[in-house]
Amino acid sequence: MKRCSMARGCLQGVKYLMFAFNLLFWLGGCGILGVGIWLAATQGNFATLSSSFPSLSAANLLIVTGAFVMAIGFVGCIGAIKEHRCLLLTFFVVLLLVFLLEATVATLFFSYTDKIDRYAQRDLKKGLHLFGTPGNVGLTNAWSIIQTDFRCCGVSNYTDWFEVYNATRVPDSCCLEFSENCGLHAPGTWWKAPCYETVKMWLQENLLAVGVFGLCTALVQILGLTFAVTMYCQVVKADTCRA
Repeated sequence: MKRCSMARGCLQGVKYLMFAFNLLFWLGGCGILGVGIWLAATQGNFATLSSSFPSLSAANLLIVTGAFVMAIGFVGCIGAIKEHRCLLLTFFVVLLLVFLLEATVATLFFSYTDKIDRYAQRDLKKGLHLFGTPGNVGLTNAWSIIQTDFRCCGVSNYTDWFEVYNATRVPDSCCLEFSENCGLHAPGTWWKAPCYETVKMWLQENLLAVGVFGLCTALVQILGLTFAVTMYCQVVKADTCRA
């Protein structure tokens, strides 16, 4: 009897901890979804630079991620408060699959960095040909912002734009000093830095922040897995005592 009473007490403690954790998880998903919807509403014309994945925009990624996190958090909250073994197991399995998928993607990314680099550059150069064309306002705006903010021009060189225009010309966002049709001026008035390498260097300089974010994400997922499996075991013990 004493053992069953202790098991019940442990279950109650883990139950409220897991509920609090998943409530925060769910609220985090709400925040991510909200930011995604805000981006889609206010920055709807800002899209991906990729021609192969036109829907892979920051807004769409945040909306999908936020909705997914909310769904997982909801399942975890209900499973905890109802002490429902099936929901707890579902929460654990889904979170474990997400964790393993992230680990696999990260491993493949670092293993095939050179191949990914070459593919990304080819895809971005292909996307340049959609610049300024009807129905590609998002891609056009994205390139204009990147080139202006990072002070660069083209994917690997400003000459990438020569193939797009079939002339010695670049977009006005490549100009050292912006003015109407400044992209028709001499190359000496344009940014020379390649955008791909410039952005890549910026990411490498901020690698610590990216690493900390990735580590925090992994720790949150491990904590969620630990809560789920602990509570599942406590529910099984409590059910055994009742029997």
